[in-house]
Amino acid sequence: MKHQPRSVLCLLAHPDDETFICGGTLARLSKRGARVVVVSATRGEMGRRMGLPPSITRESMPAVREEELRQACRHLGIEPPVFLGLRDKTVEYADYEPLVDRLMALIASHQPDVVFTFHPEWGGHPDHCAIGRAAVDAFDRLGERRSDLYFISFGDPSETMARTGRHELADAVRVDVTDSLPEKLRAFRAHRSQTEMDMWLWQPDAAALARFGAFEYFILARKRGAFEL
Repeated sequence: MKHQPRSVLCLLAHPDDETFICGGTLARLSKRGARVVVVSATRGEMGRRMGLPPSITRESMPAVREEELRQACRHLGIEPPVFLGLRDKTVEYADYEPLVDRLMALIASHQPDVVFTFHPEWGGHPDHCAIGRAAVDAFDRLGERRSDLYFISFGDPSETMARTGRHELADAVRVDVTDSLPEKLRAFRAHRSQTEMDMWLWQPDAAALARFGAFEYFILARKRGAFEL
């Protein structure tokens, strides 16, 4: 028998990862009663986008993007974010064992039923892969807990599997987020410095919502509980 997760922990790299990739799922889980916490390794201080027209500087970007993430979490209906304070675009160079220890402490403290992170190889960005690798180690070192580990995916993993033959991508999970798209849209817009140049996002709500897909995708990495996304 599958159960609704009551606690969800997302171990991610940057402000906006939570919204752009899996915001609909996080809002959906929150509406179903889960306590959802996002951990961001960095404050996104090396982001390439500076608003449109440019409204922030390299010096002000960390504080701006931290506040944007706080606002996005409120729109998604989830807990305030946790920041690890690592420097953007350098997570792969962070002292590894202390990072794993910090993630272990977070998992032990929050006792999540479900942990989300990036695939250590298929994360699409060095910071993503680095936090994913450390998160998997942290999860595994804590031993046999009744919890599940998922990798967040930018799209349908079965398509990647078809191109690459990577069979571990076969454990794809598709989540219908139709009912949570309004929350996802508001969270997208909260990340204003990164989305102002995306003109479609600032159209009337109905037009913007029509651009979102109905599903978000995950890869099941460890199945130790009996939880349903």
